[in-house]
Amino acid sequence: MIMGKIKTLFDDNHHVPPQNNKESPQKSSSKKEVAALDRLKNLENNIAGAIDKVKALKEEKTVLEGKLKELEEKLDVKEQEIEKLRTEKTAIKNQVEGLLSELDSLEVI
Repeated sequence: MIMGKIKTLFDDNHHVPPQNNKESPQKSSSKKEVAALDRLKNLENNIAGAIDKVKALKEEKTVLEGKLKELEEKLDVKEQEIEKLRTEKTAIKNQVEGLLSELDSLEVI
């Protein structure tokens, strides 16, 4: 039994006998070429979709990086405010302790 060579997308247009197929070699070859072109078109569509997704993700990343920078700056401002309030609290505490100490000394006399 002689087996026919299986034709691929990259083969030249050499005659390949159909394998137990009732269709003519031209119809069979044509269908294979159409199927290969469909697969190629699907691959192209998948690649285009992936490229679009990458572009969208890069844009989203840029937006998120901007928001992150803005929030980090706000956090820095709040940390400075907290430190200022702690300093004021310590100063007020010391002042109150000084006044209480003076009151204690007045009662002793």
